[in-house]
Formats: sequence, C-alpha cells, structure tokens
Amino acid sequence: MEDLSSLIDWSRAQFAMTAIYHWLFVPLTLGLAVIVGVMETIYYRTGSRKWLAITKFWMTLFGINFAMGVATGIILEFEFGTNWSNYSWFVGDIFGAPLAIEGILAFFLESTFVVVMFFGWNKVSRGFHLASTWITGIGATLSAAWILIANAWMQNPTGVSFDPAQMRNVMTDFWAVVLNPVAIHKFIHAVANGWVLGAVFVISVSCWLLLKKRNHEFAVRSFKVATWVGSAGILVTLWSGDGSAVDVARYQPMKLAAMEGIYDGQNRQGFTVVGILDPKVKPGVGGNVDPFLFRIEVPAVLSYLCSRDIDAFVPGINDILSGRRADRNGEEYRVPSVSDRIVSGKIAHKALRDFDRAQAAGNSDAMHAASDVINSRYHDFGYGYLSSPLEAVPPVGLTFYSFHIMVIFGGYLLLFFIMAWLMVYWRPQWLQIRWLQLAGIATVFVAWICSESGWVTAEVGRQPWLIEGVLPRQAAISYVSSGSVALTFTLFALLFTLLLAAEVSIMVNVIRKKSTTEAYAKLSD
Repeated sequence: MEDLSSLIDWSRAQFAMTAIYHWLFVPLTLGLAVIVGVMETIYYRTGSRKWLAITKFWMTLFGINFAMGVATGIILEFEFGTNWSNYSWFVGDIFGAPLAIEGILAFFLESTFVVVMFFGWNKVSRGFHLASTWITGIGATLSAAWILIANAWMQNPTGVSFDPAQMRNVMTDFWAVVLNPVAIHKFIHAVANGWVLGAVFVISVSCWLLLKKRNHEFAVRSFKVATWVGSAGILVTLWSGDGSAVDVARYQPMKLAAMEGIYDGQNRQGFTVVGILDPKVKPGVGGNVDPFLFRIEVPAVLSYLCSRDIDAFVPGINDILSGRRADRNGEEYRVPSVSDRIVSGKIAHKALRDFDRAQAAGNSDAMHAASDVINSRYHDFGYGYLSSPLEAVPPVGLTFYSFHIMVIFGGYLLLFFIMAWLMVYWRPQWLQIRWLQLAGIATVFVAWICSESGWVTAEVGRQPWLIEGVLPRQAAISYVSSGSVALTFTLFALLFTLLLAAEVSIMVNVIRKKSTTEAYAKLSD
C-alpha cells in the first residue's frame, strides 16, 4: 500500500509538472495567434510596410512559443498511456475520440498552414498568406477545443454507458460529449484567457521598448492592437468564468466548497474576496467552526453566482460528506452521504464480479441481474474504491488559495486594460511615465500566474477523481515501479526547464536584436 501511495504521488507529480510547463506555452500561442492575425489584416488592408514589419516581429515570437508548446503537449498525451493506463483502458473509447480528432484535424490544419505562414512571404499572394495566418490560429484554437472537451468530460462524464462484458465505458452519444456545458464554458474561458495573456505579453514588450526609448511608433502600434484584443479577452473571461462557476456548483459541489473554504454551508452564502484559512480546521468535524483566521466577504453573492438565487443554499464540505441540504427557505432535507455512496459503489463492484462469474458460466439470467444492479448504481461506482469518506475531499488549502489568486489577479488585469485604454487613447503622455512602463513589464508575470492558478484550481479541486464520481486516481494508475516514475519525473523536469530557458533566451535575443534595428524607422507607409 505504501508503494502504491508513492507511485500515485509520483505519477500525479509528473503529470502536474508536465501540464504546468505545457500551460506556460498554450495560452500565449492562442493569444499571439489572434494578435498576429489582426496585425497582418491591417497590413493587408493598408499595404503599410511598417505593419508588415510589426507583423513579422510578433510572428517570430509566436513561432518560438508554438514549437515549445507542441513539444510539451506531445509528452503530456503520452503520459496517459505510460502513467495512467488503467484510466486509458477504462474510458479510452470516449477520451481518445477528442484527442484523435485533435491530432487528425486541428493539429494537421495548423501544422500545414504554419509553414506557409512563416515561409510563404513573397511566394504566395498576400490574401493567401493572410488566410494561412488566420487558419493557423484557428487550428491552434481547435486543438485547444478538442483537448478541453476531453478534459471537461473528466469533470462531468456524459454521453456514455458502462459495458460490464468489456469492463469499460463506451460512448453512446458523441454530441453529448462535445456539447457538454462544462466543455463549452471551459473552452471559451481558456481561449479568452489566452487572448489576455498574449495581449499582456505584447504590452509588456512594448513597455520595455518605451522604457529603452526604442522604436516608439512600433511599440505604440503594438500596444494598441494588444489593448483591443486583451480587453475583449478579459470581458469574455469574466463572462465565461461566471458560467463555469454555475457548472462547478451543479456538477462538482465538493470542488466549489473547497474553492471557497466552506465547511458548513448556509443559505445566502457569501463570497470570500480574500481570506486566510485556519489550518486546524479539518473536514468531517461539525459544529459550524469558523474555518478562517481572516476573511473579507461579500454577503449572499456566492448563492447568487451559483444558482441565480440570492437565498439559495450552498453546501459545504461537511454537508456533502453527511448528505445535508436545505431549500431556499432553510428547510433541511437529506441526500445520499459519501458513506452511503461508498456502500452503493461497493455493491456495484460486487455485481461486476458476479457478472464476470455468470458470464464465465454462461448464465444469462444472472448476467442480466448483475448488469441491472451495476447500471442502477453506476453513478456511485467510483466511490466503491474509497476506504473513507474523507478521501472524497480535495486539498482545501491549495484549491482555495489558487482560486483566489486567480480571482484577485483577474481583477487586477481588468483594471490593467482600463489603464491601457487611458494610456493609448486619452492620456498618451502617460506612456512616458517610468513606473507605468515598469508596471506594464511586470504584469506579464501576473497574467501567467493567474492563468496557471486557474488550471491548478480546476485540476486539484476535482481530486481524488480522474473522472468525477466514476474513477479515482488509485484505480487509474499504471502499475509500474514508483522508482521509474521518479526517474522520468527528474528527466522531464530537467528537459522542460531547459526548454523554458531556451525559449526565454531566444525570445529575449529576438526582442533585443530586432527592436534595436533602425530599419523600421526608415520604412514609409
């Protein structure tokens, strides 16, 4: 058991590390693709050689980041087979379909046209080149869409049924998987987040140019395009984030409780703006103990955000464990507790073993009886792997703090783009203020932390589940030695760190060399 625990921890650490590195590149790729597309569209419409130079500059940075994202993404997909083979077997028919479509359609689309995008200047018409640039960006976005559909299915499994004869899940409704409401909001949220990060990156580099007094016109033009794209991105991010909150409340109430540090729920539940959790408060201990050492709360907001009803009851961790709920008037009622669901899940497991024995004996009546039990209790199937109700509780501290870092930094980014509008359209003299230039440069790190925090919230908050309520991590693992996973973790950590260092070094070189040239200033429109 100790070795299994070590194996699970190392496998989770390796996958988390790979995903975190990969997510450094993905949103920047999505954002720069749109920004470069807009810039080239301006060049196409105006014929301005200055806009052509601007487009080529940012396209170069896009290409560097695109290559790094592909390298880490391929490794991430392989880890499903190497580290989580039981998961791949159990739901491969469903999870594999979006990934296959992503590889066949979206990735080939972007990889084909990215060649024209980079090497087609003066070889194809301006219109075809522009189309290639936009198709590359669309391909990258479609790649993200199919991957996020697969991830959203893990958060809210729909469109499937369990086949006891194969002892695995099979897809019954492809469109239910694709149009999963969690997938729709997750896709919009992730793509808009990419626009924000890409825009902040462009503004950050532009502020560095302004600080160094290099190519002022180049910097201001880039700043303006990024402000438009980033402003659209932050507004869409806020809207889709609201939709995602409703999804989490509906399909993953335990995650929501951890995100807000709620142990004992109530009607008219407030939203914690900022707070410090009391580490002594643990799940499963009732008594309405205040879990916060410090908190600033907006009353009743969380109830409204989750259900559009200010009087709604929002369950806490202890309520979910015990099966306690209340209607909008505060009248309590019961639903199955986690303990009840563990018992139900173990009954489903026994029925699966009975089915296997009946199938071996050729007893069709016993097979049908066992299958009926499995189907009636399949929504509790994953709970049968748990030995204690407390195993169903995610890491509260990490989920809470990552969520609130995302919210606080997201609010800062909204103010950042409001300030960007003021600087480029109403107070252009502010572009020369040194502390604002430094703030613009530093904000790129805020955007990256905000983006990574959102991903940590989504993935850590659904623990212990790989598939919500259906498959916990201990049942999804590949049974290999923990030492081999620790070794590959170390190798991947070194490889990804070298890749990141190489990207930063190459980008810094490109920015320094191409921004110091006098060629841009000599160009005429």
